[in-house]
Amino acid sequence: MIIPLATASAVDNVARLVAQEMGKILNQSIVVENQPGAAGAIGANRVATAAPDGYTIGAFNDSILTMVPNLSKTPWDPLKDFAPISLVTTFEWGLIATPGLYKNAGDLISAAKAAPGRIEYASGGIGSPQHIAMALFASKNKLDMVHVPYRGATPAALGVAQGEAKVAFQALATAKSLVDGKRVDLLGIASEKPLAEMPGVPTIADSGSPGYTFSSWFVLVAPSKTPPAVIEKLNAAVKQVLQNPEVKAKLAAQGANPIGSTPQELGQRTKEGYAVYGKLIRDNNIQAE
Repeated sequence: MIIPLATASAVDNVARLVAQEMGKILNQSIVVENQPGAAGAIGANRVATAAPDGYTIGAFNDSILTMVPNLSKTPWDPLKDFAPISLVTTFEWGLIATPGLYKNAGDLISAAKAAPGRIEYASGGIGSPQHIAMALFASKNKLDMVHVPYRGATPAALGVAQGEAKVAFQALATAKSLVDGKRVDLLGIASEKPLAEMPGVPTIADSGSPGYTFSSWFVLVAPSKTPPAVIEKLNAAVKQVLQNPEVKAKLAAQGANPIGSTPQELGQRTKEGYAVYGKLIRDNNIQAE
């Protein structure tokens, strides 16, 4: 299993759990390998060009299939070069900041408007979901902020904790340990409603940016031309993993919602997501820099 993202990222944390449980069901060890870089494009290329025998699969966030290829040319086609296996989870997101700087999203907006081009935000790379989430936030609120791309979501979150950048959008699965350790402040949740797991934390929509929401999803894919029988076997294993109450509890603790899907449903979701983010990126003039 190739994860084209940094260790300790939201997808990495969940993918390792899912790989371990799938291995038990399939009665074989699943080796997990991280290959971050270019917001996932490098590792994704390894999956796209691997032998379609079922022994190489990719654990992707949705941006690899829907955002990155809308910002820059990739050597693979997100809709043609991967065989969908299953949607696995969706992730809740939040806005984090270096401790003590801002109280909530509205406070950040006021500070950014008072100091255009002065507040840095971290992301996991150009075209990463952290980049797109903040670019949409900045565009919606007419803010001029400075993008500081890192090599992965986890380094970006640590950059905020260390004050190298002031703020970042992050999946809660990535940021939770930093929030719990008071190494970053959680300014708001990017969901439509407050989360029971984060009592007292307002939504971004309710604390300064009405209507703003953002979330992401984690999927498993294989190289195109992987035999349908192999895809179905892998899909069945994922489905069984997500029905495990112990796994569900572990996922919920990380801000991940177990969903599951058929390969066909994931294919359609990817197609729709690619079109939606393509339009958002164009409409908001988000650049690859």
